[in-house]
Amino acid sequence: MASAVTTEPSKDTTAPSRPGYGQLLRTRGAWTFLLPGFAARQPFAMLTLSIVLLVQHTTGSYGAAGAVAAVTGVSMAVFAPYSGRLADRFGQRAVLVPGVLVHTVSGLTLTALALAHAPLWALFVAAVPAGASVPQVGPMVRARWGVKLQGSPLMTTAAAFESVTDELTFVVGPLLATALCTAVDPAAGLVTEAALTLVGGLLFAAQKSTQPAVAASGHARVEHASALRVPGVRVLIVAFLGIGSVFGGMQVSLAAFTESIGEPGLNGVLYGIFAAGNMLSGIVCGAIAWKAAPQHRLVAGYAALALAASGLWAAHSVLVLAGLGLLVGMCIAPALITGYTLVDSLVPAGARTEAFTWLTGAVALGQAAAVTAAGQLEDRFWDGAGFLVPLGGTVLALATLVALRSRLAARSPARTVARGVGHRSPVTVD
Repeated sequence: MASAVTTEPSKDTTAPSRPGYGQLLRTRGAWTFLLPGFAARQPFAMLTLSIVLLVQHTTGSYGAAGAVAAVTGVSMAVFAPYSGRLADRFGQRAVLVPGVLVHTVSGLTLTALALAHAPLWALFVAAVPAGASVPQVGPMVRARWGVKLQGSPLMTTAAAFESVTDELTFVVGPLLATALCTAVDPAAGLVTEAALTLVGGLLFAAQKSTQPAVAASGHARVEHASALRVPGVRVLIVAFLGIGSVFGGMQVSLAAFTESIGEPGLNGVLYGIFAAGNMLSGIVCGAIAWKAAPQHRLVAGYAALALAASGLWAAHSVLVLAGLGLLVGMCIAPALITGYTLVDSLVPAGARTEAFTWLTGAVALGQAAAVTAAGQLEDRFWDGAGFLVPLGGTVLALATLVALRSRLAARSPARTVARGVGHRSPVTVD
């Protein structure tokens, strides 16, 4: 079916039958937002763990530490989609600069209150703006790829590349946060996170030439329709909640496990192994020319994730836990990559930043719930009880995904044009 709806991709984004990372990274202008984007998203991997380690040090409770971190995650999950929608409407820079400034101040405020042994409610209050203002750099980078690669088969490769980049930050971030909190000072992790957010966020915001264009006011009604109206996005949100339960459950449970064996410094190493598995499988996923439909790949990948998470609670040694963590990490990337790839086919271009932030927010919300639940299980039951959280979260999300997988089918071009979705004017389709 021929259509004039999409613009013709530029010659530098035309991909071969097996698009690869080399082709992707040769996309004109890509490096101008990739390098600042990597620096700006690095603190995100440090935030939750830095809060857990600092608050646990000052209160002596993983439950309290998990609760404060959970408030941050919930706040981020609630406000991230609005941040994405504002970025679609007013431009990324207009949202990013004030957000970076607010996050830096609120992160330092939370640190000061924790060190002053402020009551728990005060930490909760400070955690709200700290989470609400987390810069949504990952979704913004993905939206920039969407502009660069409109209509190109390199979009799947870009989704894999972004997953690898995210996971690289989750290799480096926990190691850095643990090293700073255990070897320097319990507050060093959050202070460094705030400083990196300020510097990296402002550098990324300065890259104005690659940010998606803001639509003209005449198309405002169509362009700014919420991504949440797309049924497939709601299904993906549930799937990403389960992925967030893995991240949150692993963070608290690994910290509690290493503390129980007298080796807290191993926490960053074990979490780094878990994230490394995610990163390695992401590299492989991006190099494969997939033939199966993405919704089928998502269900298969998620089933593997739930199966891998089922053994975590029974691990009682560092080596076994490291091996299982690596396996769980390897099962996360396929689900993440496929979910983000589906956004390109399900959501109009003018709402993709918002859609990406809904998924990122779902991960944060799942992580927040998991951090709270795992912290309570670790405080009240045996060491390692928190590992039941990733199992429960992934099984529930998998059941929902299987039941509603038909809603992940791509939009038909003819239907899209008929509804006038997107930032281009409706045209006749053959």
